[in-house]
Amino acid sequence: MVPVLSLLAAASFALSGCGQSDAQTSTTQSASPSQSSEPLTVSDTWIKTADSGMSAAFGSIRNTSDKDVTIVSAAAPVATMVELHETVMGSDGTMKMQAKQGGFVVPARGELKLEPGANHIMLMDLTKPVQAGDEVTFELKTSDGGTVTFTAQAKDFSGANENYTAGEGSGSATPAPSK
Repeated sequence: MVPVLSLLAAASFALSGCGQSDAQTSTTQSASPSQSSEPLTVSDTWIKTADSGMSAAFGSIRNTSDKDVTIVSAAAPVATMVELHETVMGSDGTMKMQAKQGGFVVPARGELKLEPGANHIMLMDLTKPVQAGDEVTFELKTSDGGTVTFTAQAKDFSGANENYTAGEGSGSATPAPSK
């Protein structure tokens, strides 16, 4: 009887772990390159919900070519300013966000992950609220003049309460409250 109960408990634990993992997996949209020669694909995309101020987008960018590709800018209709950001250790020992000088390099036959607390696409001065379930379209531009568009679905995320290096995130954009 004890081995049967142990087996049932283990199976129940395994199933609840799978369910929890599924709940954290976001709905994704893959990129549709707007130029057929563009070697980048974007997947596992999502954007943080925000009522106003700022938000950020995340996902994976894969390069299928034999050459590095540099993403130099991003745009989205829900924000007046969109920047490529990195997170670095500040001189005071705290993690801080700043614009990524030179853009994001996606290595040949490699992948670049955009994640909370790391590289991400920062949306500043939102023009309207980004609510859970909303779909936001992005356009990435590469150093060779190529473009890639993708759609990210908004989801609630309470993390990523960022700090900025001097001069970053200034202007009319203020951090959005956590959800």
